[in-house]
Amino acid sequence: MTLPAAAPVTVPAPVAVRTDFRDARALYELSLPFLRSGALRARTPADYRRAADTFLVVRGPDGTPDACAALHVLAPEPGHPPTGVLHNLCVRSDRQGRGLGGLLVTAVLAHARRSTLSAVVTATTGDGALFTHHGFTRVPTTAAPPSWAAELDPSRGSRVFRRLL
Repeated sequence: MTLPAAAPVTVPAPVAVRTDFRDARALYELSLPFLRSGALRARTPADYRRAADTFLVVRGPDGTPDACAALHVLAPEPGHPPTGVLHNLCVRSDRQGRGLGGLLVTAVLAHARRSTLSAVVTATTGDGALFTHHGFTRVPTTAAPPSWAAELDPSRGSRVFRRLL
């Protein structure tokens, strides 16, 4: 006697959703290992409260953020298209390698397009492979909007990437 084939198990794809001030503490805690390692610039819980509505998150089964990224819209600058900054991209260590970072980059770019931005910049102390995979190009710091570039700490050795939309 043969048993009927089991129905395939479908796992819903993770979805990046906007967040708000209620998630500020969880965003800070998710980011803390990256802050401690120097991969992210120093920020306080208050910084996360102020910027919580700029974050997109991927939530785990228990509802807490497994991954996050933020899009900060820069003030217009002469000679530069309307630009946003993708920052604070991080994925919980036990969830890395599952595509959540890429999902967030894609979601941030879609949000930037809806916000009528023409470019997104980011800086990383890593190799930037995730960004180049999503169409970013490494550019000199001078190619970034000056107000944002002035805030970069040269001692961190960050690489700047830009994606035109």
